[in-house]
Amino acid sequence: MDTTSESEELVSGEVVSVAHALSLPAESYGNDPDIEMAWAIRAMQHAEVYYKLISSVDPQFLKLTKVDDQIYSEFRGNFEKLRVDVLDPEELKSESAKEKWRPFCLKFEGIVEDYNYGTLLRLDCSQGYTEENTIFGSCSFP
Repeated sequence: MDTTSESEELVSGEVVSVAHALSLPAESYGNDPDIEMAWAIRAMQHAEVYYKLISSVDPQFLKLTKVDDQIYSEFRGNFEKLRVDVLDPEELKSESAKEKWRPFCLKFEGIVEDYNYGTLLRLDCSQGYTEENTIFGSCSFP
């Protein structure tokens, strides 16, 4: 077997392994750095796509899911005082906030395909995704 074929099989096997790992419940892993890195890579891919969308389409015409209005309504019902233009990481990571995020996300299980994926959040919505302006979050919020 030639080395190109062998390396393609290894990469293919790793992709399948990572895809499988990302499909398992987060509780299965604790704080496994390899899994966190895979989630972060996936989140960055999503962030790039969504940033291009929100930067090029008038938000009043933009729909990311069929249930955007329901998500927003539920979000504001659960987090009515949370500022979204400039986020305070401590408001997202406090114990009381963590207790709210998980049930909020679980409401969309079976409704939104990626309901439990990690996401990259810009701390200041007027700025782009930079190391200083971005945090990683998930349904359980770190």
